[in-house]
Amino acid sequence: MSDYIEVVVIVEGKTEQIFIESVLAPYLANQMIFMRATQVSKPGQKGGDVRFERVRRDLEAHLKQRPDTYVTTFVDYYGLREWPGLDAVTPQARPADIAECLNKATAKLVSELFSAQQAERRFVPFVALHEFEALLFSEPAILARALGVAEPEVAAVVKGCGEPEAINNSPQTAPSKRLNNWSVTGKFAKTTQGISIAQQIGIARMREQCPLFHRWINHFETLVGGQA
Repeated sequence: MSDYIEVVVIVEGKTEQIFIESVLAPYLANQMIFMRATQVSKPGQKGGDVRFERVRRDLEAHLKQRPDTYVTTFVDYYGLREWPGLDAVTPQARPADIAECLNKATAKLVSELFSAQQAERRFVPFVALHEFEALLFSEPAILARALGVAEPEVAAVVKGCGEPEAINNSPQTAPSKRLNNWSVTGKFAKTTQGISIAQQIGIARMREQCPLFHRWINHFETLVGGQA
């Protein structure tokens, strides 16, 4: 038994790494869950083209380093390419269905590849629906104020889709594209302004509005004190 756990998060890019380290990790540390992020992308490389083979190398490295750590992913569904279960996702699939399809397929493959490292127990897949920016729609008032747009306009997007994680992932209506359209420069600064907005919203509010994100965090919470 252990009263704390350590988690390595393999993330897509710099924004996700900063989010984990400056927003999520401090929140979880209060519950004795110590999380650190490692970026799968090479320095200077843009995100949005995440292939399993790239992540696989990182998974292997971290699963083999220490047997007492957990390893997870934080990658955007919007940018996935050549990923377990991706071909089985239908255009009409709901966010929960997409997540279940991808996470199950990923967990199965990783467990088979790294059975000697107890990947079935230690690996926790997570694909963000549809991308990190969706979390910023958890509180329309804060997002609208930061961007200088009318709150009802932001709220209408969330209401129309049902929840932040259901915001459409098309090239025109993905969360990141909507934020770009609202930005005065035409390019939303997610590594700076995005992180600032996330800090103002807070993890608790994101969990209330984003059930898949909540479920991912809750998995680690259930492990504290119950680790084999």
